[in-house]
Amino acid sequence: MRIGLVVDSACDLPGDYLRRNGFTILPISVRIGDEVREDQRDDKVTLDFLHSHVTERGAEAETMPFTVEQITELFLRKLVIDYDYVFCMTITRTRSPIYDNALQASYAILNEYRPIRAAAGHDTPFALRVIDTQTLFAAQGITAVEAVRLIEAGEGAPKIRARLENLALHTYGYMIPRDLHYLRARARTKGDRSVSIVSAVLGTALDIKPVLRGYRGETAPIGKVKGFENGAQRLFAHTADRVRKGLMTPTVCLSYGGDLDEMRALPGYDDLRVTCQSYNVELFESVMSLTGMVNVGKGALVVGFASEPHSFAG
Repeated sequence: MRIGLVVDSACDLPGDYLRRNGFTILPISVRIGDEVREDQRDDKVTLDFLHSHVTERGAEAETMPFTVEQITELFLRKLVIDYDYVFCMTITRTRSPIYDNALQASYAILNEYRPIRAAAGHDTPFALRVIDTQTLFAAQGITAVEAVRLIEAGEGAPKIRARLENLALHTYGYMIPRDLHYLRARARTKGDRSVSIVSAVLGTALDIKPVLRGYRGETAPIGKVKGFENGAQRLFAHTADRVRKGLMTPTVCLSYGGDLDEMRALPGYDDLRVTCQSYNVELFESVMSLTGMVNVGKGALVVGFASEPHSFAG
């Protein structure tokens, strides 16, 4: 059985990893003023756009995910021919319409694929499963990497499906933003009142940073720290502690809203890297997607892993 994998471009994994493992990307376009960029997980394009636009006007950006019609056309043109079963893993549906668009598209795809496959010489059924990762950004990478491992191990589609859906319930994404004023401005643009003007002003004045968690579809502050670098160190230490206690997959994903050398220079990064090596946990590092950066601001740090229920130990 030929199994294909689809992620949206908010999934923070290295572009070369995605290409090497044959992922299809559902791009998200970003419009700032008159300029539009389609996010295809190209680090250079993302960083160039960050330096030229995001810092000054990112809070005003409009993000445009693939529509139902675009997803349907992509599947019927290519994926129903290239694969027999496709897993489409999306950012949490509570923060984006991508999951709902893909799910709606799946009905048309399954109704219309037969003559297209027959014309390509395939007389077997086609199936697909849309999976809500229930998290975002670097944490989306956890299910994607696990899907690759399962396919390489020769597992069948039913076992992969059950494993990925269970894993989505145990995937944690933690984020520390740099600029609360930006985060609040962006949230207000999108109609999200979760970051108030008082918290933004006090946070900037006192250099207090929230620790945000994406888990089971809910994104909310679960702690606060003094200073971004101190917060990064605590987040790295928390992740290393979970690695030592045992993760549900041997994977940690990091993403950063800027050049990765800046992230690697943060306190606690080296300790996390060494801990992952010691426990045979693969550490993935990527520049945050353009979509992610316009939503949470330049310089934000995100960590993702799958674990049994726990509290942030920072």
